[in-house]
Amino acid sequence: MVHWSNMADVKGTTKKAHFIGICGVGMSATAALMRERGYDITGSATSCYPPVRDYLEKHNLLTFEDHKRSNVPQDAEVVVAGASAALDRTQNEEVDEAHVRGIPVKTFPEVLDEITRDKENIVIAGSYGKTTCAALIAWMLYHRGKDPGYFIGALVPQLPAHGHLGANAVFVVEGDEYPTSGIDDRSKFLLFSTHDVLLTSADHDHVNKFQSHEDYLKPFRKLLARIPKDGILVACSDNHHVRALTKDFEGTYVPYGTDMSFHPLWSAKDIDFANTTSFTLTRRGEDIVNIETRLLGMHNVLNIMGAAAIVLEKKLLTPEEVASAIREFNGITRRLDSKTDKSTIKVYEGFGSSREKAMAAIAAMHAHFPKHRLVVVFEPHAFSWRNKNKLAWYDDAFLEADVVYVYHPPEIGIQNHEQATHEEIVKRLSESGVNTIPITSEKEGLEKLKQTLQKTDIVLLLTSGNLGGMVQSLPQLAETLFPKQP
Repeated sequence: MVHWSNMADVKGTTKKAHFIGICGVGMSATAALMRERGYDITGSATSCYPPVRDYLEKHNLLTFEDHKRSNVPQDAEVVVAGASAALDRTQNEEVDEAHVRGIPVKTFPEVLDEITRDKENIVIAGSYGKTTCAALIAWMLYHRGKDPGYFIGALVPQLPAHGHLGANAVFVVEGDEYPTSGIDDRSKFLLFSTHDVLLTSADHDHVNKFQSHEDYLKPFRKLLARIPKDGILVACSDNHHVRALTKDFEGTYVPYGTDMSFHPLWSAKDIDFANTTSFTLTRRGEDIVNIETRLLGMHNVLNIMGAAAIVLEKKLLTPEEVASAIREFNGITRRLDSKTDKSTIKVYEGFGSSREKAMAAIAAMHAHFPKHRLVVVFEPHAFSWRNKNKLAWYDDAFLEADVVYVYHPPEIGIQNHEQATHEEIVKRLSESGVNTIPITSEKEGLEKLKQTLQKTDIVLLLTSGNLGGMVQSLPQLAETLFPKQP
């Protein structure tokens, strides 16, 4: 059980909320928001991995990995259950205990809706890019002293938390299309009050929940229909699925992208990839401001364009304020963040939960380090990567990698979809012509890498899991094998 220190509300009383599955990034962000509202927070989880575990430890939280009736405080006002938590009281002691005592059980999107209902919500949605865009918008406003509210599905080291109430009317919320819970099929973002939407992409994902692409697009259509007349839709016109979704939109539509054949309002020119990224942000072909950023890759140029477009169209910041904030933004955890500066080997971690995310991360490595060997250590953790119907993803996703180490897929949730075996995944990737090496454990992976790593390699860790601990141990191995000289 994790426990945040008491914070009394304005009346001097202490309210209590218990979180089942608090180690999820969405749950921990919602817990941070509840704490700001005056709640004493407790929580439980069957497992807790970095970076959220590190975040909880940093805030001096006590962590027990279990689910027990005794975890639920006697005077809890609400129990909040994560999307993966079993809400059937026969399967979860804590849920049953809440029902026995008459404590309301809610999902975190329901709680988040209650918190943000009176705010001017900017909902950031898409199959990829939404976390970075949400973090960028929140950071830009925070950097300029605007005190925005925000909810971000990842840790942002430069922000005090990844969930914050804020004093501003604007609330930046990362909107997830994944179902709210095992008994509520509504996409999470459909529970929120919506004023504006930034739509980054709409490629088929989460095949365990959306069997066809059309099924996947349905909640996005509903989201766009929720935008009020005084709201705006900022969307990436480079993505043909986004173009299909927005073609009949009748409100204020602001396209951004680099493909000028689709007439984006916001675009970029003079893009340069080196140790950092730079480009000129344009509006209707007119130069607006020069952007310099530590974020890597073409996908982050698009993310910055989208985030800048919405704050500038809403006149929340000036172009100069946008450029200043982006220049000082260090990025977010697990989105191409550097894992060590103590080795000649550069190690980065990307959030590889889909084909598009993996390809974008690999392309970024090639753009910035074109003369280096690229070693990818990949875990098919997300359902789509380990689904037999998506094996075609492996035909082209890793073609730019020099070698790919493939960690064995997890078995959790295999009853919910048609799971491919480790052998099938390795075989399909090998048939694409990529040098593919299977690994079944952290120890085996480190031993194989120890024999093959070269001192100028670029290593890209791609997973939405933890690679059996290699996210932490592989950078340490690089520092031991090839330490950077002072």
